[in-house]
This record gives sequence, structure tokens and C-alpha cells, in this order.
Amino acid sequence: MAWSWRYEGTNGESVDGPDESFGSQADAESWIGQIWRELAASGVTSVALLEDDRVDYRMSLLPVAE
Repeated sequence: MAWSWRYEGTNGESVDGPDESFGSQADAESWIGQIWRELAASGVTSVALLEDDRVDYRMSLLPVAE
């Protein structure tokens, strides 16, 4: 199984991002933890973790409103 991230913009549309593939969910999550600030600065507002073609979960990169 291959794990990867799909990058989404403000309206949920796909946007360009690094084309990375990982051997495990843990590797994918560790990587996103290191790069999410760069992605957010480039206009990515959310990401979806994919296992092959199946979406495992989505996650916002926007700051939480207080």
C-alpha cells in the first residue's frame, strides 16, 4: 500500500504540491508534520491522506479561530 497526500485550496479544489509517496501512514504523517507550514504559506488550506486511492482522512492547515 502506498500513502500520499492530496492538497486542497480554499474551495476544496485540488492544488499542486509535492509529489511524495510513503510506505506507511506514520511516515506520511511525520512528513506532513514537518512541511505543513510551507504548504499553508503556498495556499494549501487542507490536505487529504490517501491510501492508494482511498481517502483515510482530511485535515485543515488553517489556524484554529479562538
